[in-house]
Amino acid sequence: MKKNKFLLGLLTFAALTIISCAADDTADVIINLGGSGGTDPSGTVIGGTLTADLTLSTGTEYNLTSALIVPENITLTIEPGVVVKATTGSDVYVAVQKGGIIMAEGTSSNPIVFTSNSATPNPGDWGGLIILGRAPINSVVGGDATSTSEIGGLPYGGSIVNDNSGIIRYLRIEYSGGAADAASENNGFSFYAVGNGTTIDFIQAFEGADDGVEFFGGTVNASHISVIGAQDDSVDWTEGFSGTLTDVYIEHRQSHDKGIEGDGFNTDIGNNSNPVFWSAPTINNLTINGLGSSNGNEAIRLRAGTRAIFNNVFIEGFEEGFDLDDEETGTGVLANETGVTNISFDDVTLTLKNDTNGAFDANSFFSGIGNGTGADYNSWNSGWTRN
Repeated sequence: MKKNKFLLGLLTFAALTIISCAADDTADVIINLGGSGGTDPSGTVIGGTLTADLTLSTGTEYNLTSALIVPENITLTIEPGVVVKATTGSDVYVAVQKGGIIMAEGTSSNPIVFTSNSATPNPGDWGGLIILGRAPINSVVGGDATSTSEIGGLPYGGSIVNDNSGIIRYLRIEYSGGAADAASENNGFSFYAVGNGTTIDFIQAFEGADDGVEFFGGTVNASHISVIGAQDDSVDWTEGFSGTLTDVYIEHRQSHDKGIEGDGFNTDIGNNSNPVFWSAPTINNLTINGLGSSNGNEAIRLRAGTRAIFNNVFIEGFEEGFDLDDEETGTGVLANETGVTNISFDDVTLTLKNDTNGAFDANSFFSGIGNGTGADYNSWNSGWTRN
């Protein structure tokens, strides 16, 4: 195992290292290296608020027993092939705070995996991965004003469009989504105000109890996104998210909520129906596989004034393809700020449900019907995803 500054002065004294941290809601930092000098990877325990950089090393299996917090000016590095097994509980998660950095670079043949430590894992066993940045959000007013996350009450938001929280590549999260209460639920990946200086590429959320991937504002771009078996929305955005999502594959495993739910503003935090700007992402190369049109689900719901541009979409097995709600969402369609180019449907009863009062129909909302091929998932999923 590689040693780091956090550990160098401590390994000669004990295998179990406990360092008190500043007063907060998280546990003290716990690093149990196991074995003499930390060379035995068995029983390696992590958790708490880091006080210096930490590297999780290839060949080591880690046990996450409490929230692991990466504060400002601290870097968490995760090497290829690392497996982190989380103790059951909604308060067990990894959170990278504003100004903190995560460098998690797996490979297609040696991905990084966060999963449950249960012998019989289930969706919702633990929390998930939370990244908090300093990019714009529309839930607060003012250049550097911040909001706080559902889980942990951690601040996010600001005015740095190109804020950099690090690199996440070839990382899979399994059995996440533990709920703290009815209003506070973990997602597989939660991206709060993450800026477009951050790299997100080749990520999978597998069998989670809540959303697979959710964007709370921010400008980050993400590519090669796989969400399989989410029990709530597979991909979700709100609070003015404006990034580009490229190559997105969604597969439903049971009857649940939407493949995509897009909100122009956060409908859960009070009256914010006239934000300074709306969510306005671009989605390129999207496949959503449902459970069949008889199951009554919607593939994509756009509401609360969101704008969104979709290019190259394939939707299969839903009662409704697109469901658009509220007048402001329709305003975006009529202003050509929302629309779909090149789309194909298979076993979809109603391709467009328009509840916006806007004067448009499927023939004007969609162009290139029958030309959509979707995410070409088989060309990029090999070796690092679960099916």
